[in-house]
Amino acid sequence: MPAEKTPMRKIREILRLKWTSKLSNREIAKSCSTARSTVAACIERGSNAGLSWPLPDHLDDTALEHLLYPSVIASEVAVRAMPDWSLLQKEMRKKNVTLALLWDEYKANQPSGYQYSQFCKLYSDFTDHVDCCMRQCHLAGEKLFVDYCGQTVPLTDPQTGIIMQVQVFVAVMGASSYTYAEATFSQSLPDWLGSHVRAFRFLGGLPKIVVPDNLRSAVSKPCRYEPKLNPSYAELADHYNVAVIPARVRKPRDYPEDL
Repeated sequence: MPAEKTPMRKIREILRLKWTSKLSNREIAKSCSTARSTVAACIERGSNAGLSWPLPDHLDDTALEHLLYPSVIASEVAVRAMPDWSLLQKEMRKKNVTLALLWDEYKANQPSGYQYSQFCKLYSDFTDHVDCCMRQCHLAGEKLFVDYCGQTVPLTDPQTGIIMQVQVFVAVMGASSYTYAEATFSQSLPDWLGSHVRAFRFLGGLPKIVVPDNLRSAVSKPCRYEPKLNPSYAELADHYNVAVIPARVRKPRDYPEDL
């Protein structure tokens, strides 16, 4: 742990009182309003540096500080290794990659590097400047974003012990990020429609617009301008009196970060 530094003005006074006035450490501590251990440490550092009184004229406060506290100065001016933010941004686009995981890898290679909170702030500052995009503004209760999360989860049959991989349906309100999620056996049309019904029931109300991705259960013919809804899905929208507007093909920014 680096030694605590004493103000240069006080160090000069300690050295003067010791080497000129020949006072004891106790008397110097009382005169300078400091601890005897601090007095002893200053005198020891001065002696180890080969100093005597009067101090050389060229030894200003900065030079004296470097002479007495070289390890502390070196640690303060050391530049922490800066991550390659461009590379990290590319890694963040990969599946299952999180900022916490990237920070763990960074700290493994740079133990003296930035702590997690500062790491996240610097990454956010970087993306704010180079990853410009239009931010979406959502009205309360207007849009419900629906999709499968992509990752399956294992489900064990308690009767047979067989492990099955099940899908995870997620519905997120655009303004509040209020979220509903459930597991289904597949992404088939019956499961897709049933998940919507249960999501509406969970929310206790209906959005004006449902925004699905272009999966087959929702959109039978993807199109940038006029996507064709699955007939059963269109009937469900008509029954609940909601509009369905699929996200644009290959436009992930049409979706909130929650999905």
